[in-house]
Amino acid sequence: MIRILQEIKCRLTGLYWEFSKRDYSFMLILAGIIGFLCGLTSVGFKVVIHAFTKFAFQFTGHPLEVAHHTMWFLLPLVPMIGGLLVGPLSYYFPTETKSSGVPWIIRSAALEGGIIRPRTIGFRSLAAALTIGSGGSAGREAPIVQIGASIGSLIGQILRVSSERMRVFLGCGVAAGIAATFNAPIAGVIFSLEVILGDFDLRSFTPIIFASVIATATARGIEGDFPAFIVPAYESVSHWEIGFYMILGLICGLVARLFFLMEFSFQDFFEQKLKLHPMLKPALGGLLVGFIALGFPQIMGNGYETMNQVLSNRMIWHVAFLLVFLKMVATCLTLGSGGSGGLFAPSMFVGSMVGGTFGVAVHTLFPEITASPGAYALVGMGSVFAALMHAPLTNIFMLFEMTGNYMIILPIMISCIFATLVNIKFSPYSLYTEHLRRKGIEIVRGREVSIMNSIRVADVMNRDVTFIPENLPFRKILDLVTSSRSMYFPVVDEQNRMTGILSFQNIREVLFEEHLTDLVVAKDLITENVITLYPQETLNQALPKYFIKDVEQLPVVLKENERKVIGMLDRKEVMEAYKREVLKTEIKE
Repeated sequence: MIRILQEIKCRLTGLYWEFSKRDYSFMLILAGIIGFLCGLTSVGFKVVIHAFTKFAFQFTGHPLEVAHHTMWFLLPLVPMIGGLLVGPLSYYFPTETKSSGVPWIIRSAALEGGIIRPRTIGFRSLAAALTIGSGGSAGREAPIVQIGASIGSLIGQILRVSSERMRVFLGCGVAAGIAATFNAPIAGVIFSLEVILGDFDLRSFTPIIFASVIATATARGIEGDFPAFIVPAYESVSHWEIGFYMILGLICGLVARLFFLMEFSFQDFFEQKLKLHPMLKPALGGLLVGFIALGFPQIMGNGYETMNQVLSNRMIWHVAFLLVFLKMVATCLTLGSGGSGGLFAPSMFVGSMVGGTFGVAVHTLFPEITASPGAYALVGMGSVFAALMHAPLTNIFMLFEMTGNYMIILPIMISCIFATLVNIKFSPYSLYTEHLRRKGIEIVRGREVSIMNSIRVADVMNRDVTFIPENLPFRKILDLVTSSRSMYFPVVDEQNRMTGILSFQNIREVLFEEHLTDLVVAKDLITENVITLYPQETLNQALPKYFIKDVEQLPVVLKENERKVIGMLDRKEVMEAYKREVLKTEIKE
């Protein structure tokens, strides 16, 4: 049997390399396979959670109806038993099962070439289904994201693809997981690029989009084309509402910050201060969640039914207000103690309650110029999540896809952006990257900062620079640049001091003006305000400078003489140097 599997693997690898040399479209075929498998997995995972929930609450009844059941007092035991079952999994396989798993996908994409152990698929599915199915306060979306990423990585490992393509396959799995879960293919793509890969590389777009579309189509084919939430029909009542949505964004940003602090405070308590065997901690967390649920059963599970209630204006405002804080406590207890699940649904739950409460207040005070509270609940749902994850684009597109109503775009945009800016003011790290930072891994824009800080500009710059005299005629400029591999050329005076930069864009502006070719000299075409690098700077300091004017090359100058060019550094070479150092790190490990 093993020989047969090895033979199949060899044949698939050979087939991949044969086709990949001929046609990039083979990447689309593989992306489609990843999308299809993720779509199936997403549907299957929901079925497993539903089955676990039905089995777990057969003696107490559905959590939202437990108050009417004769065995209601047994409710705290249900999440406790779930925690007992999850405890050994989180103890022996922490990377695969604990918390949301999304930070470790980001780590894998940035440092490990997108490689994730295949066993993650099974262990994550089981641990998350046990946690959520037994009433733990967590979401199913992040586990599906991790499972999807593992599927993409597994296919890449079987075919032995390059690390760059492995990252793309991982991104395909992430996008497919989100798309299938929320019935939101665009949001899946944006989340994969904005949060996981940290890079909007056009080469990644096509396969990731295709995987997202196939996953959505697969899930719709099985479950039907239904939205994840029942959302209100939104109408813009007044332009004055934009001001209220700004205020809602500010409030959601502050709530997100509170959630952020609580998450790590509870985690530190369970990991460092609580003297209890690690395998028993999820049971304790589950028991405490169960006690809270005796009074407020809405905090159990992912909370989709309760969110639909507030979106439909069927919840009392003071209950919604209390649920903001109780849901945060329950979620931090579940995940901090070692339970398995994600923060997608809990953060959306909290946001919807914040928005619903705020909506009741403004609609009561200004009924003529404000929409129903359900509309504010919808906008708040995305704003808290956007602030926590520093992912405004994902939530803007997600809520738009959920409503299908273009009128909601302005409120969503303004609220999500304001909420995110508020949270960034407190910390430059999202909830995910903060998890990694506490482990000594600092990732920005999908790259590990400590590695970027270890490489100097002088180590990778190109010292073979093509200089252009500022009085050189245009015809001679053309001869010079066509024989060079560079795209940007320092223009110097008679003392070899830089006076500006000449790029192909500058040349293109005059290229077809034949009457000017004998009149124009280099000095007439240059860009004078030049962004420069110093040889002592690190690549982490250098990289943001490329995005100021979206250029590909920058001159390297002496700090004591900023008009003395000693080299040029290409943005691609910055990335290549980073990848080489990552590879060295992997080999050492």
